[in-house]
Amino acid sequence: MKIKTKLLLGVGLLFLMVIGIAIVSALQINRLTDDTKKILVANYNSIDYCRIMLNALNNDTIGVAEQKLFADNLKKQQQNITETGEQELTDKLAADYLAFSKNYNDAALIKTIRNDISDIMLLNMQAIQRKEKLAESTAENAITLITLVGTICFIIALILFFNLPGNIANPIKELTSSIKQIAQRNYSQRVHFEKKNEFGDLADSFNTMAEKLEEFQASSLQKLMMEKKRIETLINNMNDPVIGLDDNKKVLFMNDVALKISGLKTEEVTGKPIQDIAVNNDLIRSLIQDLFVDNKEVTEKIPVKIYADNKESYFEKEIIPIKIIPTGEKEEKLIGNVIFLQNITPYKELDFAKTNFIATVSHELKTPIASIKMSSQLLENKQVGELNEEQLSLVQSIKEDAGRLLKITGELLNMTQVETGTIQLSALPASPKEIIDYAINANKTLADEKNIKLQVSVPNDITNVLADKEKTAWVLTNLISNAIRYSYDNSIVMIEAMSEDKKIKFSVTDTGQGIEPQYVNKIFDRYFRIPGTKKEGTGLGLSISKEFIEAQGGTVTVQSEFGAGSVFSFSLAKAN
Repeated sequence: MKIKTKLLLGVGLLFLMVIGIAIVSALQINRLTDDTKKILVANYNSIDYCRIMLNALNNDTIGVAEQKLFADNLKKQQQNITETGEQELTDKLAADYLAFSKNYNDAALIKTIRNDISDIMLLNMQAIQRKEKLAESTAENAITLITLVGTICFIIALILFFNLPGNIANPIKELTSSIKQIAQRNYSQRVHFEKKNEFGDLADSFNTMAEKLEEFQASSLQKLMMEKKRIETLINNMNDPVIGLDDNKKVLFMNDVALKISGLKTEEVTGKPIQDIAVNNDLIRSLIQDLFVDNKEVTEKIPVKIYADNKESYFEKEIIPIKIIPTGEKEEKLIGNVIFLQNITPYKELDFAKTNFIATVSHELKTPIASIKMSSQLLENKQVGELNEEQLSLVQSIKEDAGRLLKITGELLNMTQVETGTIQLSALPASPKEIIDYAINANKTLADEKNIKLQVSVPNDITNVLADKEKTAWVLTNLISNAIRYSYDNSIVMIEAMSEDKKIKFSVTDTGQGIEPQYVNKIFDRYFRIPGTKKEGTGLGLSISKEFIEAQGGTVTVQSEFGAGSVFSFSLAKAN
C-alpha cells in the first residue's frame, strides 16, 4: 500500500470516527432530552391541576371563586390527556363535578370527586415513575454506546499511533544509515524494503545510485593510484624535507630528505603516530612541538639547526594545516598537517658573511675615525696654533662628521653582536640616577643647540636596577637623542624613572610630531625609517636598543599620538 494511501486512510478513519462519536452522542442526548421533557411537562401539569382542584374542595364552604378555580383546572386537565385510562378518569371527574354543582352541600359527592382526583394523580405519578426508568435506561444505553464507540476509536487511534509513525520513520532511519555508509565510501551498501510503496521506489533508486558509484570507484581506482604515485615521486624528489600527517597525527609519508636528516626508515614511520616516533628522535620531537599546543600564537620563526650534508645546516620550519569542506557539508574540516622544512643554509651563510664583513669594516673604521676626531679636537686647542674663524668652522664640521661616523660604526658593531648572538652582558646592581645622568650628559650639547630643556624626575628612594650599566646607558642615550632630534626647538623632553612592582621603568617623553599609527609597530625593525623623514640615522638605533633590553630580560614599549609626541619606555628587574 502506498504511504500516501496509508496516511489518507489513517487520518480519514480518525476523522470519520470523530464524526461518528459526535452523531451518536447528539442522537442519544436528544432522546434523553425528549424523555425528560415528557416527564416534566405533561404528567407534572396533570398533577398540578389535580392539586389545585383538591385545594378548592378543601375549604369548608365552596364559594364562587373556588368553583371557578376548580372549573378552570378541570378544563385544563381535559386538554392535557396523555396517559392510557386518563381520559376515562377525567370524564368521570367531570360528570361527578357536574352533579356536585347542583348541590354543593353533598358530602358524598365531595368524597367521590376527591377519589377521582386522587386516581388521576396516581395515574400520572405512576407514569412519571415509568418514564423516569425509561430515561435512566436511555441514559445508560447512551453511555454504553458512546463508551463502546469511544473505546473502538481509542483502540484504532492507538494502533495508528504505534504503527503509522514506525511505518514512515523506520524506512527513513534505515535509508539515512545507508546514506551515511555511502558518504564513507562504502559503496557496497544496499537498502531492501519488502513493501512496494514510495519507500520501495526510493530504495530501488538508492541501490541503483550505490551500484553506479561502486562501478565508478572501481573504474577510477587505477587512475587514483597513478596520481598517488606521481605525487609521491614529486615529494621524494624535493630538495627540502617534507612530512605528511593525517588528522590523527599518524605519518602518511616522509620524503627521502626528511628520512635522511632524521636517520629514520620508511617502514619505521609510515602509519605510526608521530608522537611515538618523537619519543626516540630529538629532531622529530622539536619539529612537532607546535602541533600539540592548544593556544597557538604567531611567533617569530627561528631557524632549526640540523646537521645535514656533512655540515651544520639551517632550516625554516612551517606547519601547514590541510583543511577542506567535505562534499555536502558547510563547515571546514582539518584532515591533516604537512611539516615543511625549507633549507635556508645558503642564505644563512651569506648573512654570516655580511655580518662578519660589517663587523670587520666597522672595527677597522673605528680607529681612524677616532683618530680624526681626536686630531680635530687638538686643532681646536690654541696651544697647537691659532685658527681663523673659517678654519675653526671646518674643524667643527670635521669633528661633527667624525662623531656621526663613529656613532654609525658603533651601531654597526652592536648590530653584529646582536646578529651573531655574542652580546656580552654584565648585569649588576646599578643606580638609575647614574644611568640617567650619563645619558643626559651625552646629549647636553645636542639639547643646547635646540634650546631644549631636559627635565628629570627620579624618586629619591628609588632602588637599584639589575642591568648592564653600559648598554642600558647606551639605550637611554639613544632614546634621549631621538627625542631631542624629533622635538621642536624650545620644548621640553621629560626623562623619568619609577618603581613598578618588581621592575624599574625608564621613560623618555618628547613633544614632537609623534609617529603615524601605521608605523608604530615597525619602528623597532632593523633599518626602518619613517617614510619622508629628513632626520639623519641608520634605522638601527631602536632595533639595537630593543635587543639590548630584551637580552637583559626587560621589555621595550612605545606610545605615540600623531601630532602630540611620543613616549618610549623600557623596564628592567630591580636589584635584590
